[in-house]
Amino acid sequence: MTAPQRLAVAVETPQHAAIGALLDYASEQPLAPGTLVRVPLGRRDVPGIVWHRGAEHAASDAQLRPVAEALASLPPLEDAWRRLIEFTSGYYQRSVGEMALSVLPPELRKLDDTMLARRVAKLQRLPPLPPATPPERPPLTTEQAAALEALATSTQPALLHGVTGSGKTEVYLRAAEAALERGQQALVLVPEINLTPQLEARFAARFPGRRLVSQHSALTPAQRLRHWMLAHLGQADLVLGTRLAVFASMPRLGLVVVDEEHDPSFKQQEGARYSARDLAVWRAHDAGVPVLLGSATPSLETWQRVQEGRYRRLALTERIGHGVMPRVRVFDMNRLPKSKGSDAPALAPPLLEAIKTRIERGEQSLLLLNRRGYAPVLHCGACAWKSGCPHCSAWRVFHKLDRTLRCHHCGFTERVPRACPECGNLDIAPIGRGTEKLEEQLGALLPGARIARIDADTTRAKGTLEAQLAAVHAGDVDVLVGTQMVAKGHDFRRITLVVAVNPDSALFASDFRAPERLFALLMQAAGRAGRDAAQAAASEMWVQTWHPQHLLFGTLAKHDFAAFAAGQLAERKSAGLPPFSHLALLRAEAKTAEIAAAFLNDATALAEGEAGVGVYPPVPPSVSRVADVERMQMLVESSSRPALQRFLAGWLPQLLPLRARHKGLLRWAVDVDPLAI
Repeated sequence: MTAPQRLAVAVETPQHAAIGALLDYASEQPLAPGTLVRVPLGRRDVPGIVWHRGAEHAASDAQLRPVAEALASLPPLEDAWRRLIEFTSGYYQRSVGEMALSVLPPELRKLDDTMLARRVAKLQRLPPLPPATPPERPPLTTEQAAALEALATSTQPALLHGVTGSGKTEVYLRAAEAALERGQQALVLVPEINLTPQLEARFAARFPGRRLVSQHSALTPAQRLRHWMLAHLGQADLVLGTRLAVFASMPRLGLVVVDEEHDPSFKQQEGARYSARDLAVWRAHDAGVPVLLGSATPSLETWQRVQEGRYRRLALTERIGHGVMPRVRVFDMNRLPKSKGSDAPALAPPLLEAIKTRIERGEQSLLLLNRRGYAPVLHCGACAWKSGCPHCSAWRVFHKLDRTLRCHHCGFTERVPRACPECGNLDIAPIGRGTEKLEEQLGALLPGARIARIDADTTRAKGTLEAQLAAVHAGDVDVLVGTQMVAKGHDFRRITLVVAVNPDSALFASDFRAPERLFALLMQAAGRAGRDAAQAAASEMWVQTWHPQHLLFGTLAKHDFAAFAAGQLAERKSAGLPPFSHLALLRAEAKTAEIAAAFLNDATALAEGEAGVGVYPPVPPSVSRVADVERMQMLVESSSRPALQRFLAGWLPQLLPLRARHKGLLRWAVDVDPLAI
């Protein structure tokens, strides 16, 4: 009889428990690393993953508890997947078990081995997709062909730097085709769910005989499990998804693509705050396969790595069909007569005429205003009351359509009061402008025009976004009003005019990344115009601004990302900001700000000196209270990434006992490489 074996198992222990990441158990049967199991922890059985196998069960191990059940019907998670998890947990300072179990489909927890065996057998019996003739591929441009050749000759990370409409997606498709022909799988990441169906349709049309699955939060739990298992079993050739898909188990991985790599949506903001883009690069390097980062406006971190020679730049400088980028016109709002009211005109007169001209020609216009709702705040002129949220340190937004005041942070909603709650004044008025108000004003300025609005409020119901986009594509819309949802990834063939209505708020924001994000958003929005080569020469983008001399607008007018990036990187270097430094934020949430600050001050006292690492005093974030929870944060900074990691690895375990000393502390977490400070 074979002696029991000692196993190290990763379990999902509570985030700040003193329990180690790996726990030892005994198993009567040999289990390979990567096998899913259920093991006893306290009084209950919990899911786990065999991480290491130890020696045979020794006499000193008599107290080890046995594995309750092995889900051996599912092939073990491969070594490369577990290396990815180990790197992620180490870099982002989370336990291996928490990281590993949190990225698996939740439905796996509900299955025993018998149920799992039936599902595996069913999927393995799936017949191959019927062969079909793929559509005719468009001819490659010289730049596309050069990019693909470079990608085939090296696995160095590559930035596909292409202007909007330059054919980046065709490069993705051809690179995926090469991987599939080698018998490998391709992983394609996109930043947002609403971009997934479009790209999925393009890939499905190009590879009709290949099985393609998606992974994103809009899937049902059953769909998510099925898609994950198809990839894990090697049945799916292509996986398309949002940031969580970077953890897809793919035994034949041969290519990783990150579309719109600059997008902040690739950074997880809850739990383990990982960057899917950075993990995609690490995973591809570990697997020895190409990784392609695509963007018209790369993140400054990626751009700096290109300047340093760590990444290659593959340039696509021309639009397909030899179209040109739209002319950018910056309109100085200071030229308008001073308005007696609190609001400036929605549109400058020349811009309004430009829209009317497009309508007369049967063309479409896109108006970008990255603020939903009717107005950001309601205001009483008599006593200066404003519609603040009682649960957050933020204003409640006025939504006129349903006459509500809605907090976009905690969701607290109330009917608009008939009079000022403070003084009873009946004359309370909205201040500022959101997409709902802009749509209303356009209706008055453009009688008879077909106006549509796409934002988070108009696309809540399932299928509404697709229906609205279809109406735009069909030409049933003259003027489209929208937030950043419509500024990227959409191939609008009839739009010849794009208007940035009020972009100035990001110019002087406290977030040091705000100009970078604004430039990317405006460049993406400009790219929606002139995508039909026949209309490209007449396409324009107008920017309404009170600060026309700002460097951002000057480089935007020239479509000169390199000049913008050079200016921003020079500022970052002089200020010691990323990518020339490495940051981590320790965040605390508590019932009062004093409790959160006290915890962070105690954490500062435990910070042992590490050469080149600075720890700054606690401060509140820009929105310090959300849903009646007070938030504080402290910054840790270093010019050396390894030094920062060594410091965090030694410091954070010392914080575990602190929670018991601060009774009102709700939670704390560390954010490595935060997007905002």
